[in-house]
Amino acid sequence: MDRRAFLGRAALLGGAAMVGPKLLSACTSSDGDGDGGASAPGFTSILEHPASDAPIDTVVVVMMENRSFDHYFGWLANDEAFQESGRSRYGGDFTVAGMLDQTYRAPDGAEVATTHWVGVEGESDPWRGCGHPDPGHSWDAGRVQRDAGFLADGSGNDRYAIGYYLDDDLPFTSRLATRFTTFDQWHCSVLAPTFPNREYLHSAQSGGQKANYIPTAEGGFTWPTIWDRLAAANVPARYYYIDLPVPVLWTTGMEASGATNLENYFDDAAAGRLPNVVFVDPGFLGAGRTDDHPHADIRAGQRFLYDVFRAFVESPHWEHGAFILTYDEWGGFFDHVAPPQFPDDRASSDDEENFAQAGFRVPSLVASPYARPGYVDHTVMEHTSVLRFLEWRFLGAPATGTGGDGDTWYFTERDRNAYNLGAALGLSEPDPEVDLDIEIDEPTPDCAPGEEGYLGDAVAAPAAPPAEDVWTEMVSTGYLDRMGVTDDAAVITT
Repeated sequence: MDRRAFLGRAALLGGAAMVGPKLLSACTSSDGDGDGGASAPGFTSILEHPASDAPIDTVVVVMMENRSFDHYFGWLANDEAFQESGRSRYGGDFTVAGMLDQTYRAPDGAEVATTHWVGVEGESDPWRGCGHPDPGHSWDAGRVQRDAGFLADGSGNDRYAIGYYLDDDLPFTSRLATRFTTFDQWHCSVLAPTFPNREYLHSAQSGGQKANYIPTAEGGFTWPTIWDRLAAANVPARYYYIDLPVPVLWTTGMEASGATNLENYFDDAAAGRLPNVVFVDPGFLGAGRTDDHPHADIRAGQRFLYDVFRAFVESPHWEHGAFILTYDEWGGFFDHVAPPQFPDDRASSDDEENFAQAGFRVPSLVASPYARPGYVDHTVMEHTSVLRFLEWRFLGAPATGTGGDGDTWYFTERDRNAYNLGAALGLSEPDPEVDLDIEIDEPTPDCAPGEEGYLGDAVAAPAAPPAEDVWTEMVSTGYLDRMGVTDDAAVITT
């Protein structure tokens, strides 16, 4: 597929695509948590066998932007058909830790209820959140939300942040969530914005960075990434992107990851030449961005995910593949489960310096012929569970446990102690069938000029810089040129 044609199709053009937790204190709530359902009868995890015998040869990882579990997947707890199917398959204790109906107190004392964001009177474009600020998701705003609620003074939020979407609003991800295995205790790695969380996905740390820092002075970060380890072990791997390549943050990132344009993913999938490890990132820039970050139209994100997944399912890799979907961080949107802490090299008793503090839950799932159908995994985890799976499958890590002193398979204490995502895979009779007959409506062009606002009526908080500002800094400082990103390889999607 031609790259520019794909970008246009995914963003704006064409017709419908056929295709044991702790609670946060809201003013009112109904507890939807559970202790976990029984496993499928006869289920045996692939971790109970040597990694060399694992049926998963190709792993595709897609990380989207800035949505929380309750905001996107809370409806699963109210879906009676899904619940009934789960109980019949996995037992009467089958549950989903989702909670749509909550109330949060604003600084003026008013109690504001969460609401379904589509169809709210007076909203010009509920798919983008036009007329509202990008919810607060900085290091400091996240701590305010954790401690005082999602409308508290310093949260950076207005009522948009406590809105939610339902299954019909998300026709593709809702299909995957009900067909395959969803994780309802997957947290973002740190209570911080985009770059630190993506850095944890690639390397199990952020180097102590709390914000979307660009290492222009250093000429790129120098600590190792999963790409370095895979390359050293001669494991085929590649990163596919549209406009803003995350591996560019590391000195060796672009070369080690084999970073290349997204159209090559579709070509490689169709030809059956995808490598063992594949990361695919959405478009981060412009009105047609496909990453789900406000003020993107979420239907553009649904189309992007549909296209990427369909290409994988229709490829020769699917029958021995796994498709992992997650979000980098919660984006300031409400969630009722308090974020936990995980082992970390930069753990601290000072909350302002504590990188052990994870963020809120994010929508996450694994789709594979080897994933339990319609299942909800309640294991408490975060992004380095992906690393731990790759380290086990391809780099010699033990299936579980921390290994021994002197081991070199892990990066930091975070991935050394991480839950191995492979535990969620292992059906004895894999089922590759998936219904891709899905209709996704056409996205709107953009918010009207001046409609987005910056802080609007939000409760002020330091904001994370938008992707366009990050891009501008990378270009203006010559960072992209020095890192080998050519104009042809990184096109701004306006």
